[in-house]
Amino acid sequence: MRGFVLDMDGTLVMGDRHNQGLVLLPGALDLLQGLADDGLPFCVYTNGTVKTPAQVAGALARLGLPVAADQALTPASTAVDVFLERGHRRVMVLGGTGITEPLEAAGIETVPPVRGTDCDAVMAGWYRQELTFDALEAAVFAVFDGAPFYSASQSLFFATAEGRSLGTSRAISAVVRDITGCEVTVVGKPSFQALRTAARRLGLAADDLAVVGDDPELEVPMAHAGAAFAVAVHTGIGHAGSFSDVPAEVRPHLELPDVGALAELLRR
Repeated sequence: MRGFVLDMDGTLVMGDRHNQGLVLLPGALDLLQGLADDGLPFCVYTNGTVKTPAQVAGALARLGLPVAADQALTPASTAVDVFLERGHRRVMVLGGTGITEPLEAAGIETVPPVRGTDCDAVMAGWYRQELTFDALEAAVFAVFDGAPFYSASQSLFFATAEGRSLGTSRAISAVVRDITGCEVTVVGKPSFQALRTAARRLGLAADDLAVVGDDPELEVPMAHAGAAFAVAVHTGIGHAGSFSDVPAEVRPHLELPDVGALAELLRR
């Protein structure tokens, strides 16, 4: 393992259902400080799109974690890579500044979900308070007009201190897909594109990486998609029995109670 891709919520920290009030999970500081001290490159990849990558890094740094702005990634980071490769230059966004700012910084124009607005693609992310029927209608008709549809995540839930909370990207995508029959392209975890973005950021091949996370449907499948090393922890969505009944080829290579146990293994 030459580099590490670390999940955030449920792995390093835990917040509330509004993505606020972050607190460190056991071993998070030990792991990141150990990686930094040993010169092992790492990045933090969260499927959340409330914050920009720089804001994610800032929030973690305020908790004492040694995370620089260029070490934080979100689905918006991968969306930039995908949209530039596919020639999408004008994107309708059902989401906030956590998506629009990274896209615009890369030279991609973003437009709000207003029916009749021309766009090359539609992307859905965190859009809980702002979501309206008119916004859904705008997305639907943009897809009817030929725009491909992208989702930050298709996870049913994300881990919070209050238990599981529903992911908005999945809910929005379900409506648009049901009405239009469109394909939903995921740019966040567990897509290979997300792992590729992380690998590029670290300057490594995907199969040189260890992917560490708590969600059985995100980090472990993403690791297997790129022949990376999959590490599952039991501090978030997943638990000790999450992989007991799944085929061996989709199990984690290593299961640990928390990232502190991983830090201890690395010290040894």
